[in-house]
Amino acid sequence: MAKVKTTFFCQNCGTQFAKWQGQCNACKEWNTIVEEIIQKQEKSDWKTPTASVKRASVPLRIKDIDVAKEPRLNTFDGEFNRVLGGGIVPGSLTLLGGEPGIGKSTLLLQISLKLPYKTLYVSGEESQKQIRMRAERINSDNNNCYILTETKTQNIFKQIESLEPDIVVIDSIQTLHSDYIESSSGSISQIKECTTELIKFAKETATPVLLIGHITKDGNIAGPKILEHMVDTVLQFEGDRNHVFRILRAHKNRFGSTNELGIYEMQGSGLREVSNPSEILISKKDEELSGNAIAATLEGMRPLMIEVQALVSTAVYGTPQRSATGFNAKRLNMLLAVLEKRAGFRLGAKDVFLNITGGITVDDPAIDLAVVASILSSNEDFALQKDFCFAAEVGLSGEIRPVQRVEQRILEAEKLGFSTIFVSKYNKISLKNTTIKIQLISKIEDLVAILT
Repeated sequence: MAKVKTTFFCQNCGTQFAKWQGQCNACKEWNTIVEEIIQKQEKSDWKTPTASVKRASVPLRIKDIDVAKEPRLNTFDGEFNRVLGGGIVPGSLTLLGGEPGIGKSTLLLQISLKLPYKTLYVSGEESQKQIRMRAERINSDNNNCYILTETKTQNIFKQIESLEPDIVVIDSIQTLHSDYIESSSGSISQIKECTTELIKFAKETATPVLLIGHITKDGNIAGPKILEHMVDTVLQFEGDRNHVFRILRAHKNRFGSTNELGIYEMQGSGLREVSNPSEILISKKDEELSGNAIAATLEGMRPLMIEVQALVSTAVYGTPQRSATGFNAKRLNMLLAVLEKRAGFRLGAKDVFLNITGGITVDDPAIDLAVVASILSSNEDFALQKDFCFAAEVGLSGEIRPVQRVEQRILEAEKLGFSTIFVSKYNKISLKNTTIKIQLISKIEDLVAILT
């Protein structure tokens, strides 16, 4: 008889308790602790009994460790490669999360159909016919992708042994269950056990595994937080289902930067890579409107030109409103105080609304100057020239501070046809033979004098 053990888990944070209690000591949430019956069985390895035993690792001096570059598998998707840091690392576990219906399954199926390697796509949510219909919509004739509809990990590993795929995609980790755990699919103990089995398989065979994970109403990946610690890479697929653009971010990446950004456009035939994000972040308009300014920002190694919109109007309800979408509201209040103190603009009795177009959130301080310019434009009701852009930080004393990698921002602005870029005079710029005019300013008063 197998030994039966009863434990209690918090559904919110995954903390384990020996007995039930009303409040979780870790996350302080009430009525989130549930009982789960765990039935331990004698585990067999995912491999066959005749498989060779892996040699135990030995300690090495740090100087003796090989620092050769980690080989990567090309996904033939430029945006996905960029976010991962150059491609998929063999033996890695990548977790992709996002809102329901945002396009997680479409993205991984589309990548699976592009790969020249033998790929096993395991789905516990859709039938093979449904996946085939989606593949026909994507218009791919790849014969290297195999579809398996299964939720039991032991059966999945049997098919993996016979097929020997180069890449495994699991859709989704919350639908899997293992015979070694006596609880329902999606429970904390099942998610931990199934992920552990997949990690063991990936590391011992050097086969990369891509997982799709559900998220909670708070936007966090469902299940215990330890799930994100166990995997190598955590990707977040963001966007509004009512809009066509999707953003892929890396929240954790053991093999690359977490600052990179991938942008896709949802179309009827699947997700299209957006190689030039400025085409969606800058609106195409013929008429000149006040309150609009273009900022040169950076997301990882990629320069972006984004449009900042501001609306300044007289407050009619007594207390002025301060609202920012895609920008830090506290930083907006700081910039308004600098404008009032250093430039003499009376904004204390006016409503100020700020918006970063394209639905993205920016925390780069280099867009400070564009925010100030858009507020000035709206307050004075004049339109900035469409070929002006800005890249500088604003200090509390009204000084224009330098920003990093300003030359990369200048070259991107020149490539997109801007005639003038405003930067700090304290930036060291060594560019030569550029057609764009580099306007150097040191104080916020200089900007006001030039624009007005």
